[in-house]
Amino acid sequence: MLPRYVRAFAHSNALLVSHVHNVLTAAGIPAELRNLTLGGGAGELPLGECEPEVWVAPHNLPRAEVLIRQALEGRSDRPAWTCPRCGERLEGAFDTCWNCGTPREP
Repeated sequence: MLPRYVRAFAHSNALLVSHVHNVLTAAGIPAELRNLTLGGGAGELPLGECEPEVWVAPHNLPRAEVLIRQALEGRSDRPAWTCPRCGERLEGAFDTCWNCGTPREP
């Protein structure tokens, strides 16, 4: 039997919903995408039931909400860093320098 999941995020933009799903799975939170193909039913079905959604297990919801909020605000728990090759200052979310392609040192 599948575990009971709860809705963690919904939005009319399927790309944004997919991004949130990717953020959660990258953080080790199992998540399901739902309603990705129901957009064509809008008008025939209630709008709130047609939006793409991300669902998680109830015990993962508090952590998922924090990660979703950070992703939508563009924040990261990782500190900013300076590229050792070209000196470019980068936000903590980046693992590679956008200027010269040097990977972030561990």
